[in-house]
Amino acid sequence: MQLSINAQEKYVLVIHGGAGTILKSTMTPEKERAYRETLTKALQTGYDVLKKRGDALDAVEATIHILEDSPLFNAGKGAVFTHDGRNELDAAIMDGKNLRAGAVAGVTTIRNPISAARAVMEKSEHVLLTGKGAEAFAGEVGLALVDPSYFYTPERWEGLQKVLQREKGDNKQAARRPTRLGTVNVDEKFGTVGCVALDEEGNLAAGTSTGGMTNKRYGRVGDSPIIGAGTYANNESVAVSCTGWGEFYIRNVVAYDIAALMTYKGLSVQDAAREALKKVEKAGGDGGLIALDKDGHMSMPFNTAGMYRGSITADGKIEIKIYKD
Repeated sequence: MQLSINAQEKYVLVIHGGAGTILKSTMTPEKERAYRETLTKALQTGYDVLKKRGDALDAVEATIHILEDSPLFNAGKGAVFTHDGRNELDAAIMDGKNLRAGAVAGVTTIRNPISAARAVMEKSEHVLLTGKGAEAFAGEVGLALVDPSYFYTPERWEGLQKVLQREKGDNKQAARRPTRLGTVNVDEKFGTVGCVALDEEGNLAAGTSTGGMTNKRYGRVGDSPIIGAGTYANNESVAVSCTGWGEFYIRNVVAYDIAALMTYKGLSVQDAAREALKKVEKAGGDGGLIALDKDGHMSMPFNTAGMYRGSITADGKIEIKIYKD
């Protein structure tokens, strides 16, 4: 599913807040209102940057800050817990005008991982920093560091406890996905957040931030901080941010695949995004993505019950959707 596209509308900023089992029947009016308000605030924040002739990178970072600071999403403040009861965060950002990119993975004390990813891109010669090294770098460049307890939220902690109970066999009928390294329990929704933007100079940018999967082990890293898998931007084609079961997005190099399909096969952003997601589904994965091309056309396909998503056009029209409608 994706938002309707009017040929006269030029989209300048698109966001997602994760895809998964998101059903209206299980959503309270109060919680739905909270999601819509936060998504709207995020869109308006990024749009305000663009309207002041700010660049796409600034818009992406500012937008994701709003989502990272909200406990509603599996990123920043609302990150899920690992098997060991920690919050390990990943993020990436990419500049479409020069293909520069930065990312961090497995960090536990950086308040806004998307800003750390941008710092890696702009203030180091590297692309991806992990763990304690990434945190030390973030401190050296003056980013806000917090005690790991900052990321604690009762809802996410309870989510981990339920998964741990299932592992003990209290609910043998619960869905499980075995792997060679144990059992990956997929949360009821993937709350990864992402943003893609197109500025007045024609520059594209993409960013993604996540807490990963509930009960993840062994320092697992998903697709979000992997350039070309969960995050990609190129002014010649498209900006993409993905959400879903990351292993399948990595294996199918989904974000770059969309750009390649557009560049080498001449597909529209809608057709390329759908085709790339079909590969994920065929392989056994699920999730969604957002994509915005160089002309302001966008796509938001997903193969789950819902995906938190929204867009804003050049004239300021905001549209928010959650369910398959």
